[in-house]
Amino acid sequence: MTQIRVSGAGAVQTLTLDRPDRANAYGAEMLDGLEQAIRAWEAAPPAVIVVESGGEGAFCAGADQREMGETRRTDPLAALELRSQRLFTRLARLPSVSVAAVQGAAVAGGMELALACDLRVGGPGARFWLPETGMGILPAAGGTTRLARLIGVSRAKAVILGGLKVGAAEALAWGLLHRLEAEPRAAAQGWAQEIARRDPFAQRLAKELIDAREPDGALAGERAAEAILYSRRVG
Repeated sequence: MTQIRVSGAGAVQTLTLDRPDRANAYGAEMLDGLEQAIRAWEAAPPAVIVVESGGEGAFCAGADQREMGETRRTDPLAALELRSQRLFTRLARLPSVSVAAVQGAAVAGGMELALACDLRVGGPGARFWLPETGMGILPAAGGTTRLARLIGVSRAKAVILGGLKVGAAEALAWGLLHRLEAEPRAAAQGWAQEIARRDPFAQRLAKELIDAREPDGALAGERAAEAILYSRRVG
């Protein structure tokens, strides 16, 4: 069974992470599906993309630890071409407006996937956590770059360096979530339909101007730092 499903046609399309038995953690197969979807959207972007996940317990648990551990052991320099970061950045830079529906835990790369979306709708069980530095690695799929821009340096340090877990109400107050809804997936779909009725050319220009300052150098720095940490753990 495929781990990524794309549904809908026309103005609003939905990408569903569908690996609930692994808390929707991503490995090579799921990233393959994500890349295929992004490639299609780069060729013909819809007005709005909703990113959601199957199951109820988790939005996304980040990278599959079994696969990631093997990569670290066999190819520590793989972080220099960190695939998750590159795909999340391609998603972020689509002209489409992206809306994440976070109904459960968004952990590590799962939180970074949500950060790559333009808008985030959360449910009462939504929670965000970046545990990487406690594991001897970094939130290198855009976490150090995008989180600080979104919620400020002080709060980003509390999450990344202090290990703070952010619940739904706090995420809303910080601007990490834009809306808190009882049924986040349904609310995200409704919002997507509203957004799709806005002028597409004006939307595209506005998004380009808002995102114009995202630093490529900072993203490259994340990958380089992660490669150093991977190398340190070899042997």
